[in-house]
Amino acid sequence: MKPINVGLLGIGTVGGGTFTVLKRNAEEITRRAGRPICITVVADKNLELARKVTGGDARLTDDAFAVVSDPEIDIVVELIGGCGVARELVLQAIENGKHVVTANKALLAMHGNEIFVAAQKKGVMVAFEAAVAGGIPIIKALREGLTANRIEWLAGIINGTTNFILSEMRDKGLSFADALQDAQALGYAEADPTFDVEGVDAAHKATIMSAIAFGIPMQFDKAYVEGISKLDAVDIRYAEQLGYRIKLLGIARRREQGVELRVHPTLIPERRLIANVEGAMNAVLVQGDAVGATLYYGKGAGAEPTGSAVIADLVDVTRLHTSDPEHRVPHLAFQPNQVRDVPVLSIDEVITSYYLRMRVEDKPGVLADITRILADSSISIEALIQKEAAAGESDTDIIMLTHRTVERNANAAIAKIEVLESVQGKVTKLRVESLS
Repeated sequence: MKPINVGLLGIGTVGGGTFTVLKRNAEEITRRAGRPICITVVADKNLELARKVTGGDARLTDDAFAVVSDPEIDIVVELIGGCGVARELVLQAIENGKHVVTANKALLAMHGNEIFVAAQKKGVMVAFEAAVAGGIPIIKALREGLTANRIEWLAGIINGTTNFILSEMRDKGLSFADALQDAQALGYAEADPTFDVEGVDAAHKATIMSAIAFGIPMQFDKAYVEGISKLDAVDIRYAEQLGYRIKLLGIARRREQGVELRVHPTLIPERRLIANVEGAMNAVLVQGDAVGATLYYGKGAGAEPTGSAVIADLVDVTRLHTSDPEHRVPHLAFQPNQVRDVPVLSIDEVITSYYLRMRVEDKPGVLADITRILADSSISIEALIQKEAAAGESDTDIIMLTHRTVERNANAAIAKIEVLESVQGKVTKLRVESLS
């Protein structure tokens, strides 16, 4: 049978892994796809690198636009990244009637709505398993495996860099700055780690998952995003004393009034499986009404794990290459005319529990003043640690876990606590999720 011809745009880490795995497992992949899948042309500005990776087994060019216009190409794989030229290339490929496979989470989170409409009009597929959680097949699980379920919520450790840093801070007692330095030395963090440590990368992925889980448009601009760069190692220690671990979670939750879409450091009970995901690994926990909780775990990045997801998409597209577009799995799991523009709730409307740490004068009545303020805001306390003042010091830490409340109420109470004469500086607030 005639092979499917693939044009690969970008042969960096993921592109190289895709090319290597596709070549190594060609026979097995052909058996599954029903016909050979061949990367016949590779576009990359670094032709020397492309030549080294491909070993002369593909035609090379530095003109990506020539690839998306090549009449011999059936599927375009976009692994360039970013939202500028990548968006132009993807839209041009679609306009030319080509299917697209991409690992570009930023592109989809910010321009996915436009891209999917264009693909629908041209009757082509856009596949993006590799855009979220590397080699973990979470997109397929949400889009197909859990299709009988009303998804209630999902929570994911979906950035390996931040999970590695948090694991180092917990295991070795390091500060954020020292753990980041270790991550950079080992290649887990970029020279400029902003997208990772400030939660932007995780928010792109959470946006994509929320759209598929709830049948809503991509709404990255409405996501609440908070990273780990201001996290203090002392809070990791106190969380452990209370039976919790701190992870950067991407959370999407269905509520009657809308959808919560947020990324932030989160305390999780240490008995939860997801709380024990360490190092650079990823995990996503999904709660469906019929199936209950399901957990997806594995490598969230890397050449071959992510390349594995790219190739899975290539096989899917190959299988459905000649099928009726009306009978393919919709891009966002729901039929296009059934995608609903449900509002994303502001962070002030989120309902969750809280970890509060405050530095206070070690004298009678301080705790009573604080608990009175919380009670006036209808916030009850689940657990409390009051440390003894160190020798020669007059200040100490109070750490509290609250029951669930609306964020605006928590913020209002914190503002009142911070103006007490007995409270030193700002109150540290972290959100808590039981994930049960």
